Amino acid sequence: MTLPATAPAGRVLVTGCAGFIGSHLCERLVDSGHDVIGVDRFSAYYAREAKERNIARLREEPTFSLLELDLARDPLDGLLEGVDSVFHLAAQAGVRGSFGESFSGYVRDNVIATQRLLEQAITEPLETFLYASSSSVYGDAAKYPTAERAARRPVSPYGMTKVATEEVASVYLRCFGVPVVGLRYFTAYGPRQRPDMAFSRFFDCVLAGRPLPINGDGSQVRDFTFVDDVVEGTIAAAKLGRAGAVYNLGGGAPVPLLQAIRWMGEIAGRRVEVEQRPPPVGEAHRTGCDGELARTELGFVPRTELRDGLAAQLEWSICERQGRASPVAA
Repeated sequence: MTLPATAPAGRVLVTGCAGFIGSHLCERLVDSGHDVIGVDRFSAYYAREAKERNIARLREEPTFSLLELDLARDPLDGLLEGVDSVFHLAAQAGVRGSFGESFSGYVRDNVIATQRLLEQAITEPLETFLYASSSSVYGDAAKYPTAERAARRPVSPYGMTKVATEEVASVYLRCFGVPVVGLRYFTAYGPRQRPDMAFSRFFDCVLAGRPLPINGDGSQVRDFTFVDDVVEGTIAAAKLGRAGAVYNLGGGAPVPLLQAIRWMGEIAGRRVEVEQRPPPVGEAHRTGCDGELARTELGFVPRTELRDGLAAQLEWSICERQGRASPVAA
């Protein structure tokens, strides 16, 4: 997939650059000729080694520089000097882990870090300040597919912090004119997916011949979005998005989890068994993206069918297990 002509120009800053989506985005921006400043604090949420593999190619690029910073604590003065566009993807992910005492970490990494970065944007003439939100803000929505005008009623503390992220961004637009644009991502998957996410865990089990642990009966429906499509929509939003707007970014073809699992088995050529576990608190039973606003204003249409995306992720998973570099293009 080639970079659209709508890519932002000049020097860009990407937070969460060593993560799943962030590393793909950085590679796409570098390939299109941008100078990219990557920021990551390499949190302990999953192994640093995995994140280092994500950015192994980027470290060899002369137009990429890495800053290891904690956006919620470290001094940020001058961070955005000379930067044209910000892609703020850094966040503490995970729904189930956001309950209990760990909630303070979600507030710190998702809300406070965002507010501190927005403070730096007050005096900088940015083209755009793009930030990542989540379909988790909708919770169990009253209508599917779900459009941006739907009520935000999250069912997890994680989702609540994403609502807060959207609100604090809006405050800095109203008070200081920071050109914020938000994206509500719907279940991204593909090569480099975080190890705690479902497809990563499932492919590990498929390749090892173990039963797949699923939460509930597998009837839950998700709108899975391939990472290449996520990156393309993110770049389009940075260039074409309206200041203050929030766009849904989804694959556009929701499927039950069990159907996705069946396809995984077919693609891998293996019999797949599942092991049901109690459904966790905090996860919506169904998500579905109404992407009309992104189609109309950003020209974004997802291109990757789920089966094709799963095949790409399987190939990457096999390479990871074999300990060699993946041939899958970013």
